Parts: sequence; structure tokens; C-alpha cells
Amino acid sequence: MTDLDQLTQSLARNLRRLRTERGFTLDALAARAGVSRGMLIQIEQARTNPSVGTVVKVADALGVSITSLLDFDREPAVKLVPADQMVRLWSTEAGSHSTLVAGAEAPGPLELWLWRLMPGEGSTSDPHPAGTTELVHVTAGVLTLTVGDADHEVPAGTSAAFESNVPHGYRNDGDEPVEMTMAVSVPPPAPPRAPR
Repeated sequence: MTDLDQLTQSLARNLRRLRTERGFTLDALAARAGVSRGMLIQIEQARTNPSVGTVVKVADALGVSITSLLDFDREPAVKLVPADQMVRLWSTEAGSHSTLVAGAEAPGPLELWLWRLMPGEGSTSDPHPAGTTELVHVTAGVLTLTVGDADHEVPAGTSAAFESNVPHGYRNDGDEPVEMTMAVSVPPPAPPRAPR
């Protein structure tokens, strides 16, 4: 079984488990995540490899980290993540990439990322749930951070914190690679309302 097959199987198993634990029907989760019921069925049956954007939307709707969707093993209390088990979720032919280093539930999802953006490249993100916060620390180059309609230059050695419940993105307008570490904290979801 390839790494992609293992990832697809883990995602299918974890999505079914988490959806059931939270009492969501396929229709309810589809509406909450903004993805089709058919896509959720395909994911739960391990028949598709969804885009990173779809995985993020489903994780946000469930109130869990992407790590929780991709990894069933939640023990021990201290979890070591060797380099070969870190998950590269986005990459380009030019060498840009983002890697999910580790994640936890604290009490909502908390994720740690390593990013590399090559000159002229960037990545955008849809708004996350209200209350989501991102922390970025640039270690090389100059990051152009877009939050809403505003651009912010973040040079090496500088950190930025922002609420990411608006469209946002990361861009390298310079001529050297940008290296950065990012933490994302998502609030836990409100429990489903009981029928009246």
C-alpha cells in the first residue's frame, strides 16, 4: 500500500468515526463544511483523494485538526512525529511546499506547519471558522501576508498573529525563498442543536 493509499484509508476511517461521534448526518456535515454529500461519501469510502481545501473545510466543520483526520492513533500523551511521518499537503514544481509537522486538540484543533515559498509563488486560503488564529514566524526571506484586502510585509526574524476568519494568503514577491513556521488554532465547534 502506498503512502497516498494509507492516507486515503486513514482519512476515510477518521471521517466516519468523527462524524458519528459528533452526531452529524452526511447532509448536516456537508452543509456545515460547504462540500457536497457525494464528496463526503466518496471520502468515507476511500474512493477519492480530496483537495487540501476540502480536507481543511471538513476538519473545520468537525472542529478537529487536519492531523486528527489523517491519524487515528491518539495515544500516548506525548506523541513524537518523526520527519518521515510529517505530511506534505501542498507543493509546486518550483519547490514551494507546506508540511503539517504536528497537531493536537487543545481544546480545539492546534496545528504546527513548516512552509517554503519560492520566488513568485504563493498560496491562498478561504476563511476559517470565527475565532481561528494563525501565528507566523518568518525565518528566511520576506513574506507578503494578505489578510482580507490588506498586504503586510513580514521580513525574516519577524512574527505575525492574525484572526484567519477572512480570506488570507501567503506570497513570496522577493527573489529568495521564504521559510516560515506557522501555528493554527481553531476553536472547538458548538455541539449540534437538539431537535425541538
